[in-house]
Amino acid sequence: MRALLDLALPFARLIDPETAHGLAISALSRLPAGPAPADDPRLAVDAFGLRFPNPVGLAAGFDKEAEVPDAMLGAGFGFVEVGTITPRPQPGNPRPRNFRLVEDRAVINRYGFNSGGHGPAKARLAARRGRAGIVGVNVGANKDSSDRAADYVSGIRAFAGLASYFTANVSSPNTPGLRDLQEESALDDLLARVIAARDEAAPGIPLLLKIAPDLALAHLDGVVEVARRRRIDGLIVSNTTISRPPTLRAAAKSETGGLSGRPLFALSTRMLAETYLRVDGAFPLIGVGGIDSPQTALAKIEAGASLIQLYSSLVYEGLGLAERIKAGLVAHLAREKTTLAALTGRNAAALAREPFPG
Repeated sequence: MRALLDLALPFARLIDPETAHGLAISALSRLPAGPAPADDPRLAVDAFGLRFPNPVGLAAGFDKEAEVPDAMLGAGFGFVEVGTITPRPQPGNPRPRNFRLVEDRAVINRYGFNSGGHGPAKARLAARRGRAGIVGVNVGANKDSSDRAADYVSGIRAFAGLASYFTANVSSPNTPGLRDLQEESALDDLLARVIAARDEAAPGIPLLLKIAPDLALAHLDGVVEVARRRRIDGLIVSNTTISRPPTLRAAAKSETGGLSGRPLFALSTRMLAETYLRVDGAFPLIGVGGIDSPQTALAKIEAGASLIQLYSSLVYEGLGLAERIKAGLVAHLAREKTTLAALTGRNAAALAREPFPG
């Protein structure tokens, strides 16, 4: 089935991106739940109190409704993050809201947390209870919520006992005002409430925070300070960007929304390195943004990522990308006679001295 999906990629690009994605989810949901392929032991990563069979994860956004986590684990991903899931169903922004930038190997989306709500996703995750595999749940807030922090608390309580870890997504650019939750005082209040809910409903389950790549470095200082003081388990760096690099060529480059894919790589990797230096080993990081090859995966690790996630590159590279990245990482480890832990962050200081990506 994975091979058939990869063969269908050129044809899928001829139809609306959101429709194509829906067809892919439908096809994957029909796959029988089988065991994930065995990974080289050198790829195992211990982070957040969990043991990941390999560092290559599926980012939130691909499986918004928790429909295909086992199919994606079977495709070779070391972990899968479902969501973003909001407490109540909401349609998100009007279509079209997903745009391929083929010449740039990129995507712009402005979905706006379209979600079926907690109920359907909770039922699907409950049905897979007891199966192997790390499945994180990315929780968010409804657009019209009067108390967005309460929505995150609700997400923690709803998925307690079902999530391998939680991610609080405060960095989507497509819900008005959501990124304001990254401001120091708002973030401190949010994390205090979410951690209290986690400790009550799901003690010991890791809590991560997903941040934007567009933070000023002074703002990043505040985010990291709050995260360290509140003793969260990790950060995901980063979400999509509202910036538009001058190198973009595709006609859709002027669409509003978050840009992901290859053009995000330089900015997100620089922010990863800056975050790694500020965290100073207090907790692990997940690197996201522009990973489309073993070389870019390695660069994320060397910038400070203990784990990585990808999504947009699957549009262009297919589901076999996870296995190609893993094979490339194993070859590099063998060639250099080193370990993933030894590679993590070794280039962060050098990256932070370079000119900031324009």
